[in-house]
Amino acid sequence: MSARVEIAKQDSGISVGSLSRLRRDPKSFLKLILLGFALVGLPLIIALINSAFSIDRLADQSRKAVYQAAQIAHSSRALADEIAAMERAVRQAHILSDTSLLEGYFRAHNKFESMSASLFELSLQDEQKQLLTNLQTSEASIFEKVSAVRQSPEKLRDLIGNFVLLRDSARTFSWVGYTLIEREVDEMQDMAGYARFTVGWQLLALIPFAILLAFFFSVRIARPIRQIDEAIRSMGQGELFKPISVDGPQDLVYFGERLDWMRRRLLKLEEQKTRFLQHVSHELKTPLTAMREGADLLAEGVAGKLTEEQQRIARILHSNSIQLQRRIEDLLSYSALQAEKAALVKQEANLTKILDAVLQDQNLIIMSKGLRIDLSCPELVIDCDEQKIKVIIDNLLSNAVKFSPSGGCIRIWTSKIAGMVQLDIVDAGLGVDEADREKVFEPFYQGRRILDSHVRGTGLGLSIAREYALAHGGNIELIPKIGVGAHFRLTIPVCDPEGSL
Repeated sequence: MSARVEIAKQDSGISVGSLSRLRRDPKSFLKLILLGFALVGLPLIIALINSAFSIDRLADQSRKAVYQAAQIAHSSRALADEIAAMERAVRQAHILSDTSLLEGYFRAHNKFESMSASLFELSLQDEQKQLLTNLQTSEASIFEKVSAVRQSPEKLRDLIGNFVLLRDSARTFSWVGYTLIEREVDEMQDMAGYARFTVGWQLLALIPFAILLAFFFSVRIARPIRQIDEAIRSMGQGELFKPISVDGPQDLVYFGERLDWMRRRLLKLEEQKTRFLQHVSHELKTPLTAMREGADLLAEGVAGKLTEEQQRIARILHSNSIQLQRRIEDLLSYSALQAEKAALVKQEANLTKILDAVLQDQNLIIMSKGLRIDLSCPELVIDCDEQKIKVIIDNLLSNAVKFSPSGGCIRIWTSKIAGMVQLDIVDAGLGVDEADREKVFEPFYQGRRILDSHVRGTGLGLSIAREYALAHGGNIELIPKIGVGAHFRLTIPVCDPEGSL
């Protein structure tokens, strides 16, 4: 009851603390993803906006330049036409001696002044303004002279030559205008090139930056998920002593805290189960010893001579008490493993002698089933805990004897490969079912292929054997079936440094 209250308090503490942190720092996995997308996309959006503004500025300047070039070109041609009209009117008035023809000159003069004024309103270059001013000054001088002699047509002859200089000035102004237009076009091309360079530089700079941001947020998002996955895998494999810690968004941190609470709860339940097994095993061992000794005394006739039927019953009691003794010893061994009390006491031992001793212990059942042992074991000396290696081999051989049919052959051989000793045991049974291959070493697991003639065991033999093998720096494997029977392989170092469970 107290354990439940403690767990409930821990649960409440975690919930209240986590909720308060969520209120203070409302980060979440969804917000982290949205922030990542925003920061990755923002540089590219800025680059696009900047490119759009650059293109818009370039287009606006191009439009203004084209409009001004068209205006200057049109006005330059119009000025040249008006100069030609003024010269033509003066020539006609002189040749025909008719001053009334000068009206055409004055009309052309007024148009010339109007166009000159409109040109000044445009954004002319300094050179163009100077030429246009000179052109106006020359035309104004001619106008004053024409106005002074308008009543004497014969005097107009001296003024006709002035129009040649005026035409040349107009052509110069037009040529300078076209030159400046070409210069403006070159500047626009330079601006377009600069805009392309700027956009290209921005893309070259921002795309790697966006990729780096995407990588950063991918790691930031994937790390807590990977931590949660590792925590769940560790809990599934029974590794409950390692605390669970998750970094990242607050909701995932809270989820990690809940997983750690579950780990502590499972660890407490595992400890309770181990204590229960220890207590029950010890409580059963004392009366079982009395039962076995009583059966021995009855079989030996200490209490009086027994009939054949009574002796058979006494032998059955003795045999089953031994089997029950083994089950209890398995439970005690497993409890010791779980409590990490089974330290290795290493010394040099002869593997062949250990194997012979195990075969001798199981000789009666081997003979009763008529089994043949095909043994190939050269002399091999290993540094190990002899008692625990004997337990390993005894469990493997017991399985092989149990699942081999009467008259079958059990093959056993040893070999030394790259500083490791391998012991292979292959029985003559049906082998391990495919559905059991991944679970055969799990505690309390019993496969599907259980013979009716045998009492079901505890399912701890292979689990204990593997734990002892791992403690020696080795392993036990179930080799994929090639022929008939299950093939188990024990691998241990020839000489392993000190180790313990």
